[in-house]
Amino acid sequence: MPEAEERETWGETTFRVRGRIFAMGMPEGSTVSIKASLDDQAGLVEMDPKTFAVAAYTGRFGWINVKLYRLRRDLGERLIKNAWERTAPRRLVNRPFASRPGRRTAGR
Repeated sequence: MPEAEERETWGETTFRVRGRIFAMGMPEGSTVSIKASLDDQAGLVEMDPKTFAVAAYTGRFGWINVKLYRLRRDLGERLIKNAWERTAPRRLVNRPFASRPGRRTAGR
């Protein structure tokens, strides 16, 4: 994700955009916490309570705990993208896809 960085905090790996956390987990862990909306959190937990749970402490803000071994790759990618978009400044989110750092356009 554009301008995303990885930083260790509290003994966990955190993923941030402009200093704000959008995902975190233990380096060798099987569960991660991902930022979500309260509506998304409720829907995911209802849809699959074996994979998703309300995160301790940050759950009141919409964060979810995700068991990685149960997560489909496409859904995981969508959750991370949504978490990044909820966290990044609007002007960064609204930049054209091809102009984002680290992205390639067809033919390059």
